[in-house]
Amino acid sequence: MVTAPVRPDRVQDLRDLLATMNSGPGMVDPMNGLVPFGRFDTLHVARFVIADDQTLDDRTAFPGLPATERVLLIFLADCDGPGDALLARIAAEAGNGLRDIFAHCDDFDARADLLAWMRAHQTPPTAIYVNWIGRTVRQVREEAALHEALRVALAGMSERDARQLHAKLRAAMANGPRLTPLEPRTLGQWIGFILSIVGLLILAILLFIPTIIVAPFFLLMLRRAETTDPVTRKRVNAAYTRAIAIDEDRDVTNPFSAIGSLKPGWFRLAITVVALRAVGLSAIFLYNRGRLARVSTIHFARWVLLDDNRRVFFASNYDGSLESYMDDFINKVAFGLNLVFSNGIAYPPTDYLVHRGAWREQMFKHFLHRRQVKTDVWYKAYPGLTNADLARNARIRQGLEKSHLSDDEARRWLAEI
Repeated sequence: MVTAPVRPDRVQDLRDLLATMNSGPGMVDPMNGLVPFGRFDTLHVARFVIADDQTLDDRTAFPGLPATERVLLIFLADCDGPGDALLARIAAEAGNGLRDIFAHCDDFDARADLLAWMRAHQTPPTAIYVNWIGRTVRQVREEAALHEALRVALAGMSERDARQLHAKLRAAMANGPRLTPLEPRTLGQWIGFILSIVGLLILAILLFIPTIIVAPFFLLMLRRAETTDPVTRKRVNAAYTRAIAIDEDRDVTNPFSAIGSLKPGWFRLAITVVALRAVGLSAIFLYNRGRLARVSTIHFARWVLLDDNRRVFFASNYDGSLESYMDDFINKVAFGLNLVFSNGIAYPPTDYLVHRGAWREQMFKHFLHRRQVKTDVWYKAYPGLTNADLARNARIRQGLEKSHLSDDEARRWLAEI
């Protein structure tokens, strides 16, 4: 993620320039003339966002916070392999387009080293979520091609026996789409994974007694903050929300970008950082195979602290409509929304951090809509495929690679096709 302030007099010019990367409203041209995302075969999703915060007036209830913040240009990408390697490749192959884009930012010098400038403006995440760690762009595309080839082949077969159909399809795919062997974890990766778990367990044990001692004081401070913090209730601008929806709800998967202010003070910041670190760790060790808690529609998500920790930027890539996305979280993990977002100004009031809050559905939706900003450019390497599609295609591949299936297994496998 590369972040830089936009010159105040160049915001609209930049927005107009980014619009030239799209072939239509909300539809990026993968081979556009500025940053041709389609060239980069390790890139899952990417976006350019002009983060113009629409909620700074909410800060009037919290003296001490600046009344204004700079409009930020955010370039964000999720990729296979080291992020810096992709950054270097994009700088080398799309340097002219990136220079045209970043020329609208404060301290950009067109004569300077582009890659060095981008590295200097990288913004580390506080938490990241990946739907399925280890699933590459190549794997997604190859398995989608395999599914289509099997579907076509199956349509031309008259067999009724499931196991015979499995055998015939295996034979038919001998000359079918190429499948790159999946790379298992190396011994070093397994050792690192196990050592990380052991380290976390040791840390938890060491912190157990101090946590028990501190807990009553923490709860008292938390409850005092919850009952004394100003409550801001502002309805969303329906026309603003509708305009974003028209541009973004174009595929089975959509982007969401939002920026908002944290309540001031070390206490709220500490809760936010601890909560996001917990989300990041759980995404690595617990929720790394298709689900974030009970939610399975998110491809990638990222939480980033900005502006000396005064604001949080949130970006996600999700299946379905924004309304269904919000409902999914409210119905399944509202306590998690409270844990992560309740330290933001104007969030619906909570009880002891996890109760109420997002369960106040309309208040929560107004909170989220008001902080949403337009995703000016959004790229996805495999349009038309949901997380459910990716999981199904992976199961189809697994079934094809097995030489023998039982009758029940073969029937279930054929049903997937």
